[in-house]
Amino acid sequence: MVKGEKWGNRRKFLATVTGALGLWALKDVGIDEALSAQKRLPNILFIAADDLGYAELGVQGCKDIPTPNIDSIAQNGIRFTNGYVSCPVCAPTRAGWITGKYQQRFGFEFNPGGASQEEFGLPTTELTIAERLKKLGYATGCFGKWHLGFRKELHPLNRGFDEFYGFLGGAHPYLPTSGRSAIMRGFEPVTKFEFTTMDFAKEAISFIERHRNQPFFVYLPFNAVHAPLQAPEEYIAKFKHISDPTRRIFAAMLSALDDAVGMVLSKLRELKLEENTLVFFISDNGGPTRQTSSRNDPLRGFKGQVLEGGIRVPFLMQWKGHLPAGKVYEHPVIALDICPTILAAVGAEIPKDLDGVNLLLYLAGEAKGRPHEALFWRFGRQWAVRVGDFKLVCCPQEFGSDEPQLFNLSEDIGERINLAPKMPQKVKELKAVYDEWNAKNIPPKWQGRARQRLQQQRQRRRRQDLQRTRTA
Repeated sequence: MVKGEKWGNRRKFLATVTGALGLWALKDVGIDEALSAQKRLPNILFIAADDLGYAELGVQGCKDIPTPNIDSIAQNGIRFTNGYVSCPVCAPTRAGWITGKYQQRFGFEFNPGGASQEEFGLPTTELTIAERLKKLGYATGCFGKWHLGFRKELHPLNRGFDEFYGFLGGAHPYLPTSGRSAIMRGFEPVTKFEFTTMDFAKEAISFIERHRNQPFFVYLPFNAVHAPLQAPEEYIAKFKHISDPTRRIFAAMLSALDDAVGMVLSKLRELKLEENTLVFFISDNGGPTRQTSSRNDPLRGFKGQVLEGGIRVPFLMQWKGHLPAGKVYEHPVIALDICPTILAAVGAEIPKDLDGVNLLLYLAGEAKGRPHEALFWRFGRQWAVRVGDFKLVCCPQEFGSDEPQLFNLSEDIGERINLAPKMPQKVKELKAVYDEWNAKNIPPKWQGRARQRLQQQRQRRRRQDLQRTRTA
C-alpha cells in the first residue's frame, strides 16, 4: 500500500544522492547498490490506445471482443469509471498528458489540420514527463505515434527520449505499403515494417530488456485502433462470425492490440520487474463509432465532441504490491494526472503549475474527497465544465446552437435530460467557474480543419455578398 511517508522518504533520498553525486555518476558505481537502502526507483510503462471507445474492453462491458491482457491491468490495479482526457481528439490530448497541463495554457487546442509544419507542435517551453525523468537518470523510450510536432527540435529525441521508433503524424497504415514508409527509427526512415501494433510492442520489449538494470520510462502510444481499418488475416479470421465487415476488422485490430499489450506485460513478469513498474493504460479520446464501430456506450457523443462519449475513456492503472488490486475508483480523474502521479511515484517534486494531481494518495485511501473540484474542456466553439456530478456543455454540432445544456451525470450518464431550464442558477454557477479557468488560457496557435472550413465558408459568403453589392 502506498504511504505518504514512503514518498517523502524517497524524495529526500533522491535529493541527497542527486546533490552529492548526480544520478549519472551513480551509474558508474552501480545504481542498484547505491539504492540498497531504498528500493530502486520504479519503472514507468505508459500505454496509450488510439480512438478506443469507452465500451470496448471486457472490464468496460464489451462482449464480442475479448481483451484479457488489457483487462488484467484493471484486475491487478485500478479502473477509473470517470476517467477523462483533456480533449476529444488526438494531438491536444497527448500534449496535455505528456506535460500535466491543460494544453489550452500554451495554445495547443487542435490537431494540426491545415497548420504548417512550422506552426504545429508542443512548445519547447513546456517540459515533457520524459524530460523530467531523464534528469533523474531514467532511460526513456517512445514507441508508436508521436503527433506532437514535425520540426527537428520537436522530435521525440529532442523532447526527452533516448530512443524513438514510430511515426510523427496522426495516422499510419498498419501493414506494409508501397513507397517509403514514414516509420522512423530515431531520425532515420525505416523502409520495411511488418505490422505496426506488434512492431511497437517488440521495440518496447527490446528496450525493457536492455534497460532492465536501471529505471526506465516506456511511452507506448499505439496507433491501434485508429483508422485505417487493417489487420493481418489471421486476426480477421478469429472474428469471421461477426457479419459486419467494419466491426470484424475493428475486432481484429483490438485483439492484436490486446496481444501486444500482453507481450509487454509478460516481459515485465519474466524479468521480475512487475512489482517495481507503475503501469498506465488509457485511450486518447472516445471512439469514432460511425467510422470504425468503436463504441462509447452508455455515453452520448463521439470522438470530436465534448460530450461524455468524446472525452470519457478507458483508464486503468496498476502497481502490484503498492496499489490495491481490483479497485474501481468512481471520482473524476483526468489524463493530466498521469504526469504528477509519475513524479510522486519516483520521489520528484511536483511543479506547482501543473493542472494534474498526484493520484497515489487518493488511491491508497490516505487523501479523502475528490482529486478535482472541477474539470474543464475547450475545443473551438465547444466547451464543458464538470463540477461534482453536474456538467455544463456547449456542443453546437449536437445541440444545434451555442446555448449550453446542463446534465446531472450521476443520474443521467447519457446526457439526455437538459436541466438548464429548471436550474438557471446552477448554469450560472458552472459558467462562472468555467470563465475563471478559461481566463488563464491563451488563443489557439493554429486552427483545426473544422474551424478553417468555417472561416473559408464565411470568406466565400463575404466575397459573394460584395459581388452582389457591386452588381446591384
